[in-house]
Amino acid sequence: MLDKLSTHSHFSDIGDWPENLECEMTELSEDAADRGKRRRIEVADETLTYRNVLIDDLTPTGAQLAAAAGFKPKQHAVVLQVLANGELEDIRPSETVDLKRDDGRFVIVETDRDYFITIDGQRFQWPCRIVSGAIVRKLGHLPVGVAVYLEQVDEPDREIGDQDLVDLDGHGVEAFVGRKPSWKLNIQGVTIVSNTPTIVVSDAMMKAGFDVAQSWHIFLKVAGQPKREVALTDVVDLRTPGIEKIRLTPKEVNNGEAPPAPRRDFDVLEVDETYLNCSGYKWETVNDGGRRWLVIHHYPVPAGFSAIQTRLALEIPPTYPAAQIDMFYTYPPLALVSGRAIDCTHIPATILGVPYNGWSRHRGPGSEWNPSSDNVVTHLALVESALSKEVGE
Repeated sequence: MLDKLSTHSHFSDIGDWPENLECEMTELSEDAADRGKRRRIEVADETLTYRNVLIDDLTPTGAQLAAAAGFKPKQHAVVLQVLANGELEDIRPSETVDLKRDDGRFVIVETDRDYFITIDGQRFQWPCRIVSGAIVRKLGHLPVGVAVYLEQVDEPDREIGDQDLVDLDGHGVEAFVGRKPSWKLNIQGVTIVSNTPTIVVSDAMMKAGFDVAQSWHIFLKVAGQPKREVALTDVVDLRTPGIEKIRLTPKEVNNGEAPPAPRRDFDVLEVDETYLNCSGYKWETVNDGGRRWLVIHHYPVPAGFSAIQTRLALEIPPTYPAAQIDMFYTYPPLALVSGRAIDCTHIPATILGVPYNGWSRHRGPGSEWNPSSDNVVTHLALVESALSKEVGE
């Protein structure tokens, strides 16, 4: 042994010492050190419930990861690595993972095949035939306030609750999306959308454009149940299975006279008329005191105002569209729920004896009126923007 040591001590003298020996010894020492380390990884099952698992190798194969998680070779476990961006990457049995650099979170389950789903357009691999709404929510990092929907063809998308199960064994790739929950209700043929699961009958009627000051018989229709008369102050739970519509019947029926037709004292542009009619607005054109007004009844306003709708008036110049539409007027005056005063909304105007409040809102540089492209439609976009700005939307 001493002779051998002596011989090696002369390598540098005779020029036989390998130039890369120091590098090789460093790599060997690092590998030896790595083999002596134990790494804690997180392993989840098909419920995405994680547990801590210790593994002796910092560069394990998929088979070693499955074994560390307690699976035997004959169980054919699938190993999916959870990447930093939330995606799942399949790790083959012979493929290695570098735990010194990569994330140590894995989904390891026994299965005979993989399934694929998309969540908000992002593709995910899932090792089980059945997936729950809670799993979709976890995989897609969807917050609690967002509902999970399964997209369907030729029928409404299906809302998936956390406890609901979806079979992935059908044709194609199941596509899930996250949406803020909303509920629809048919009010005498007018469909409204509510962002809350309950709604007061009077609020629902006003959203649909019906005058709650008029006397109505109001009936709630639920599939499989007899129609039930409700009051304006009743609350409707839109989550009720089979809920269909609210039907309205006037309490007082006249002698057959038709209701008065809306006033059409002057014509608007064809594009304006088409938009107003297609939007379902009840509108009139009024000449009053030498001024021309477009009046839109039951115009909806954003949440945050004390009312959910208003009567909106736009002054239409005689030479419109060469002359621009400016400002807008509301009746009754709009107020914020917060109590904060709204600046520059007190310009008075009277239309057919009704006092309106004018909002001094004007086009700024870069958005000047263009007679060839601007009209009632584009001005209503300015109105919507001005109202939304006051409630922080």
